[in-house]
Amino acid sequence: MKYLILIAVVLVVLWFLRNQRRDGRSEGTGARRDPPARPQDMVRCTVCGVHLPRTDALPGPDGRLYCCAEHRSRASGA
Repeated sequence: MKYLILIAVVLVVLWFLRNQRRDGRSEGTGARRDPPARPQDMVRCTVCGVHLPRTDALPGPDGRLYCCAEHRSRASGA
């Protein structure tokens, strides 16, 4: 009976140490991770209506924004 209790105590200690090591590891990797990206201003293509970040949009001569060069040329040619 005393060996059964001893084995149970050893298993509980091992389980506790294992969980502590996991928690320490996840905090350490979290500190190295890059901060989350900031939200970007989204705009809509004048031709097809697709939404894309303003930094990826192509401005046309009239100031409107387009998703690609083809849509920009199609709008200025029409």
